[in-house]
Amino acid sequence: MAWVYLGLAGLLEVAWAVGLKYSDGFTRSWPTTWVFVTMAGSIWLLSLATRTLPLGTAYAVWTGIGAIGASVLGMILFHEARDAARLACISLIVIGVVGLKLVTPTT
Repeated sequence: MAWVYLGLAGLLEVAWAVGLKYSDGFTRSWPTTWVFVTMAGSIWLLSLATRTLPLGTAYAVWTGIGAIGASVLGMILFHEARDAARLACISLIVIGVVGLKLVTPTT
């Protein structure tokens, strides 16, 4: 169950990161509310995951999911760069997240 919590926490991290862009520096009320609600949910789910998973693994996977998701959505929603070097670096993050999942024992 810890990995499910961690995956959901990562998705909520993506949600609040994208919400930051839409909040326009916290000047728009609904996107700002979205950011704080999803941020709280993300942290709460991360805390549940760390009950079982090692802190370093959970935090690295959480930030990895957030970085991957925010990067991909930035390319889709905000037309950010899609060059080969950037995609290669994102691929390395994916490999790291998958690697941590494979080498972390579940208790």
